[in-house]
Amino acid sequence: MSGGFFEKLKAGLNRTTAALTNLFARPMDEASVEKLRELLIAGDFGVTTSEEAVQAAKNAWKNNAELRQAGPAEAAAQVIENVLVNCGEWNPPSQKPAVIMLLGINGAGKTTTAAKLVARWQKKGQRCILGACDTFRAAASEQLTSWAEKTGAEIVSGAAGADPAAIAFDAIKAGVARGADYIILDTAGRLHTKAHLLEELRKIVRVTDKALTGAPHEKWLVVDGSLGANSIEQAKVFHEAVQLTGIIVTKLDGSAKGGALVAIVRELGIPVRFIGLGETSEDLVPFDKKAYARSVVGLEV
Repeated sequence: MSGGFFEKLKAGLNRTTAALTNLFARPMDEASVEKLRELLIAGDFGVTTSEEAVQAAKNAWKNNAELRQAGPAEAAAQVIENVLVNCGEWNPPSQKPAVIMLLGINGAGKTTTAAKLVARWQKKGQRCILGACDTFRAAASEQLTSWAEKTGAEIVSGAAGADPAAIAFDAIKAGVARGADYIILDTAGRLHTKAHLLEELRKIVRVTDKALTGAPHEKWLVVDGSLGANSIEQAKVFHEAVQLTGIIVTKLDGSAKGGALVAIVRELGIPVRFIGLGETSEDLVPFDKKAYARSVVGLEV
């Protein structure tokens, strides 16, 4: 991750980072230890990770007097990084095309994320096809079509109210016929509490496998980084429904606390693949767990 992205990440997580940076500049006495625990839990890192980070910081202060200014922050960052096992840049399957299903609730940024993924891959000379599987939200297909025109991607869509699974099937068949590298299925931003809508997602999974054995190869949940603990509950429900294979965290350029992604990885074992740090396609970047862990506690990479 370049220095510019690292600065954007720190800025996006400023709500958590500023408080932790100030705290680590002070002695790790009992008051500071308790405050650290409060800040981490409030930042949505989860109780277990928070307790481990607190203990590591406390031990670092106690056991290494020469590194007291940086030691506790370094120790806490290492705990956070260690939790983020298997997270990082995604290696696509050797089989082409790779079919990626994007899920999540309305407002998380699925459609924009689909467009940014397309822009990223097409810059590398890879052919992408978008499947407009959100036929429930008004103008969803039009929005995706607009993005397809901007990025030069091909799109497969249907009429409002059409069967999303049928569109997914057609998109995959088109991708296979046209030699696409990636097929990205933008599904409806349905409420994760509505069982019949979750069943529609399961249907898409079943139908895509009929169109291309093994598809979808990835099922990535797009979550709004500013929602905190709500993102964890969303991940649980979607994971139970379709067995997620990855997370994309958007809107880490605002007032995000930033810890929820750690709690998701710890609790569900779903790796973070990309994070969104701004509006442009270049602002969707592969997740760097080291840069993330260090930025949270105010350290440089």
